[in-house]
Amino acid sequence: MSRFIRNEGPQGARLREWSTMLSRAASWIVSPFRRSEYLFMIVMAVAIGVLGGFGAILFRHLITLIRRAGFGEGDYSLDYYFGLDWWIVVLVPAAGGLIVGPIVYFFAREAKGHGVPEVMEAVALKQGVIRKRIVLAKTLASAVSIGSGGSVGREGPIVQIGSAIGSALGQIMRVSRTKLRTMVGCGAAAGVAATFNAPVAGVLFALEVILGDFGVRRFTPIVISSVIATAISHHFLGNTPAFEIAVTYEMVSPFELLSYSALGVAAGLVAVGFIKLLYFSEDLFEKLPFPALLKPALGGLLIGVIGLEFPHIFGVGYETIELSLNAELAWSFLLLLVAVKLIATSLTIGSGGSGGIFAPSLFIGAVLGGALGHVVHGLFPTLTAGPGAYALVGMGAVVSAGTHAPLTAIMIIFEMTNDYKIILPLMVSCIVGNLIATRVEPNSIYTMKLFRRGLNLFRGRDVDVLKSLSVSDVLGTEFFSIGPSTHLGTMIQLMVKHPDPYFYVNDDQGRLKGIVAVGDLRQVILEGGALDTILIAADVMVDDVPRIKQTETLDRVMRIFGTTRWEELPVVDDSGGGRLIGVVTRRAVIGAYNREVLKRDAVGEVLGGISSAAEAGPVLLSDGIAIAEVEAPGWMVGKTLAELNLRRKRGIQILMINPSNGSDASGETPQLVPKPDHAIKLGDNLLVLGPAEAIRALPR
Repeated sequence: MSRFIRNEGPQGARLREWSTMLSRAASWIVSPFRRSEYLFMIVMAVAIGVLGGFGAILFRHLITLIRRAGFGEGDYSLDYYFGLDWWIVVLVPAAGGLIVGPIVYFFAREAKGHGVPEVMEAVALKQGVIRKRIVLAKTLASAVSIGSGGSVGREGPIVQIGSAIGSALGQIMRVSRTKLRTMVGCGAAAGVAATFNAPVAGVLFALEVILGDFGVRRFTPIVISSVIATAISHHFLGNTPAFEIAVTYEMVSPFELLSYSALGVAAGLVAVGFIKLLYFSEDLFEKLPFPALLKPALGGLLIGVIGLEFPHIFGVGYETIELSLNAELAWSFLLLLVAVKLIATSLTIGSGGSGGIFAPSLFIGAVLGGALGHVVHGLFPTLTAGPGAYALVGMGAVVSAGTHAPLTAIMIIFEMTNDYKIILPLMVSCIVGNLIATRVEPNSIYTMKLFRRGLNLFRGRDVDVLKSLSVSDVLGTEFFSIGPSTHLGTMIQLMVKHPDPYFYVNDDQGRLKGIVAVGDLRQVILEGGALDTILIAADVMVDDVPRIKQTETLDRVMRIFGTTRWEELPVVDDSGGGRLIGVVTRRAVIGAYNREVLKRDAVGEVLGGISSAAEAGPVLLSDGIAIAEVEAPGWMVGKTLAELNLRRKRGIQILMINPSNGSDASGETPQLVPKPDHAIKLGDNLLVLGPAEAIRALPR
C-alpha cells in the first residue's frame, strides 16, 4: 500500500510508514492462504462480499437518515409529499445540492454522476486501481443526493462504493493487476446483489458491464462475493422481492409477442432519448456561467419545483413503479411521467448530482410499459395481459436498451419481482430493445460518458489503446521512391523487380508529391504501345493521399485506414517540409495493438507475482543475487535510467517500473524492461535485480 501514498513532507512520510505497516500486517495474516492462489482469491471474495454487503446496508440507512433530516418523519409516500409545505419540497433538494457540490469539487471528482463509468475506466485503463477516498466521498454525496429528493438511484453509487472497497483491499494485499480487476468485479457484484436482493443479477452485472469478461477464473470469486453480500442483506433487510405485485402475470397468447416486440422498439428509442438528454443536460450545465460548486444546488432547486406537482420523481421512485405494476395509474398520466422522469434525472445528474441511472431506467420502463399496456389491452382484451405485465416487461426493456446489458436486465427483473411466468415476453422485449438502441446509438448510457472523454471501451478494454502509441513505434524505413518524370515503361520494369504495392513520388529535395499504386497501373498497362514513353509518374500518381507525421498517435492512423483504401501511408517529417522519411502499414498498426494489449496483461501478472514475494525485502535467487521491490528514493526522481546508470555504478538492473497508484493521470501502465530515456517519477516502485548487499545499500 505504501506505493500509493506520495512522499511529500513529514506527514507523507508518517502516512507511508503506517501504510507499509498495515500492508505487511495484512500480508502476514493472509500469507498461509497465498500458498494457493485459488484459496487466496476465495478468501478475498468472502472479505469483499462481507464489506460490500455491510456497505450497501449502511448506505441505505444513511439515505433514510438524510431523508428524515430534510423531509421529516413519515412514510414518504406520494400523499406524504403532497402534504408538506411547498418551501420544504423546493428547498430540501436545493440544500442537498449545496452539500454535494463541495464534496465532489474538493474531495473526489469521480463521485459526480452515476459512478459506473468511472469503475469501467479504472478496470480498462488503470488495471482496477480506484482511489480509496471514493468509498467515503461517493457514500456521502450519493446519500445526500438521493435522501434530499434527487431523481437518481442507489445502484450506481453502491457499485462504485463496492468496487472501491474491492480495489482498496487488493491494493493493500498488493495483488496482481488481473486479480485486482477481479476484486473490483467482486465489489460491484456484492453492491448490486445487496442493494436489489439479486445475487445472480449482481454476478451478471459485474461480468457483462464492468469487466466484459465471462471467464471461469473470474466467475467463482464474483459469485462468492455476490452470495455473501446477499446473505448479509437478507439477515438485516429481509428476504423479500423489491416490488410487491398483487397478481402473477403471464403471456396470454402468442399474439402478444408482437405487442411485446413493439414495446421493445419503444423502449429502445426512449433509452436512446434518455442517453441523449442526459448528456445534453451535462453540456448545458457545463456551459452555464455559474460557479461549479453551486450547480448541483441549481439542479436541486429545479427538481424541487418539479416535485411540487410530481413528487413521483423524488429518489428511487419505487412507489410509482409498484403503482404501474399494479395498473393503478391512467395511461395518459403514465406517458406524462415518462417525460417528467427523463427531465428530472437529467437535471439531477447533469447539474453535478451523484446517483445511479438504473432505478430511473426501471421507473421509465415501468410507466412506458404500463401506458402501452393500457392501449394494447384496451384494443385486444382477450388476447393480451393487463397493463401491469407490460409495465413489468418495460422495466427490463429500458434497462437492457440503456445499459446494453440484456442478460443483466432479464435476470434482475426476475429476481426483483420473483415472477418467472413472464420471462419469455421479457426476453423478447429486452433483446429487441437492445438491438434498436445499439443500432441507433452504439454507446450505452455508461460508455457514452467515457466515449466523450476519448475512451472507447469494448468488453472491458480500451479500444483506443493505440492512443498510447505513436507512429515512430511502427515506422518502416524501407520504401521505393521514384521521380515525377519517371516513364511508365520504367515503372513497369520496376514492378517486375520490386514487389512493393506502392511507389512514392518525390521531388529532388525528397518531398513527397504523391503515390503510384501498382494496382492502379493495370488498366494503363493494358493500353500499352506509345503510352510507355508518354505517360510519366506525375500523370498517374495520387497526390491527395493522407500524410502522417512521426509524432502522431496510431489511433488517428487506424481511423484513416478505416476510412480510406490505403494499406500503407507515407510518413513525412514534422518540420512541415513534407520530406518523406518512412511508411506505416495497416498490418504494423494492428500488430502494435495486439502487442500492447498482451503486454499490459502480462506486466500486471509479472508485477503481482514477483512483488508479492519481494515486498518484505530482497529475495535471494542464487549466488548472492536478489530481487526486490523498492520505492524510488528522492535522489532518483526526475532522472532517466541512462543518467542513473545503476547497472554500471552499482551492479543493479531495474526490471520494471510501476507508477504511483498503478497508473498516472495519463493512464501510464507498469513498464517491463523500461527504456533508457524513461524518467523516474515521485511515488514510482522499482523492481530491481542485483547483489543483495548492493540493493540493501541503496541510499533512501
